[in-house]
Amino acid sequence: MGSTNHITTKWLGNMTFESNNPSGHDLKIDIAKEDGGDGNGFRPKALMLSSLAGCSGLDVASLMKKMKLEVEEFTIETIANLTDEHPKFYDRVKIEYHFHGKNLNEKKLQRAVDLSIEKYCGVMEMFRQFAKLEIETFFHHP
Repeated sequence: MGSTNHITTKWLGNMTFESNNPSGHDLKIDIAKEDGGDGNGFRPKALMLSSLAGCSGLDVASLMKKMKLEVEEFTIETIANLTDEHPKFYDRVKIEYHFHGKNLNEKKLQRAVDLSIEKYCGVMEMFRQFAKLEIETFFHHP
């Protein structure tokens, strides 16, 4: 059997919740004022996209370190389409990896992205269960 994660999410009143994390940091979840919330937290579905980008980004950053790759800036853009019907979920997700720098080793960076997508990123694997993923890598040279 694998290991487990246990997260406690506590209602703070109105539409605000606070959720803990094994890292020791807490985060607030809330909805927009126009939807009846106070707007002082993260939206749950959008957090899933941050989790996806963060999970894959960590893989890539770790491989960049290992391969001693020179990258000045690295950004992941995650553009997700929500279904119209309730319960609304992401049925299509586009993930763009953007690398900026003078000495980009495109081949190795692409390898790092591929390894994350195909082998390492657990959140990516979860997304694959319910969404069609479109993945692109961009190299920006000054």
